[in-house]
Amino acid sequence: MRHAAAAEPDDRLDSLAYALRRYGETPRQLAFRAETAEQARAWQEQARAKLNMLIGPFPAGRIPLEPTFGDEVKGPGFTRRTVTFATRPGMAAFAHLLIPDDRRDGERRPAVLCIPGHGRGADDLVGLDADGKAREHHEGYQHDYALQCVAHGYVTLALEPLGFGHRRDPAARKAGPEQSSCQPSAGAALLLGESMVGWRTWDAIRALDLLAERPEVDAKRLAMMGISGGGTITLYTTAVDDRVKVAVLSCSFCTFRDSIFGLSHCIDNYVPGLLRWFEMADIAALVAPRALFVENGADDPIFPAPGVAEALRDAAVGYKALGAADRLDHETFPDGHVFHGVGAFKKLGEWL
Repeated sequence: MRHAAAAEPDDRLDSLAYALRRYGETPRQLAFRAETAEQARAWQEQARAKLNMLIGPFPAGRIPLEPTFGDEVKGPGFTRRTVTFATRPGMAAFAHLLIPDDRRDGERRPAVLCIPGHGRGADDLVGLDADGKAREHHEGYQHDYALQCVAHGYVTLALEPLGFGHRRDPAARKAGPEQSSCQPSAGAALLLGESMVGWRTWDAIRALDLLAERPEVDAKRLAMMGISGGGTITLYTTAVDDRVKVAVLSCSFCTFRDSIFGLSHCIDNYVPGLLRWFEMADIAALVAPRALFVENGADDPIFPAPGVAEALRDAAVGYKALGAADRLDHETFPDGHVFHGVGAFKKLGEWL
């Protein structure tokens, strides 16, 4: 009996093939094409306004922060306090504030706002296990990088993203410490014509307000650091808030095409209509000429190295146009989706 030869796959039945065709057919209306610094600055003004509209709308004004601080807890070389503060009507944020012990009275230090990726949230950046007890060693894919920041002498604020850790819905809390409530809350934002990216970015902006008011902080030397989804919010916040002088993106910077467009990611990464206007490198061009450091794992499966390299090449065009080629740097390390921090802390010390 003869068997018919297997038919070639019909890519018209392939959802990814269709999406990639649409990507190729969709011009980015505000792609960075400036050749001079003057053109670049004019583009930034227009592009930043558009990005604010896409991820927002942000609240019309800032309500009082009214921070409430917890008791001081001594750590090795630092003091930690929890803080809850208002970000918009009906919403409060949670964070851990870390102050280095070697800070002199009256001294103002540079500060780093740290945003975690998916997992247990801010507790996982400050070395607290699921029972709230301090760990002896850096663990998990995020390696307690807020503790690494304070060990380098920075005032550090580890912000809890909406939907993680202390800011989850009852169903997620019942399901366990690793369970987020990203999906329902990000979906709710979309139904309201907004985005989780916008909600979290506004929280980060208010966290910068909090840091800027602290007597321990030099408000002219603010930085942000984030991994994965925390890197995403670090990029968007830095793009729209020029108080951030240095941004460190760990395992999060890539072309949209090769990451959240072509692979399965949490819905909290998505902004409706964004690709009609920008690729990720265009958003990075909004950071220039301020400093941007990118690190990526060579074996990271969700932010693949080829897409990272392409996004960096495109972002470099914006930095060059603004005369700031030396303010964009990167490190590829031999690992997967984990925080590395070697080159990042070196450049943070130089730039901040």
